[in-house]
Amino acid sequence: MIDGAFLSHAILWLIGGMTVCATVFTIGALFSMGRTAYRKD
Repeated sequence: MIDGAFLSHAILWLIGGMTVCATVFTIGALFSMGRTAYRKD
């Protein structure tokens, strides 16, 4: 059976992982949008 301590740790790791992924993708998107302004296609 899953106890409360394991469940709280799993939820914390899930939220932390989602936060890290969102931060990386946000920085990548802002960098990409900033680079398109300087392109001379």
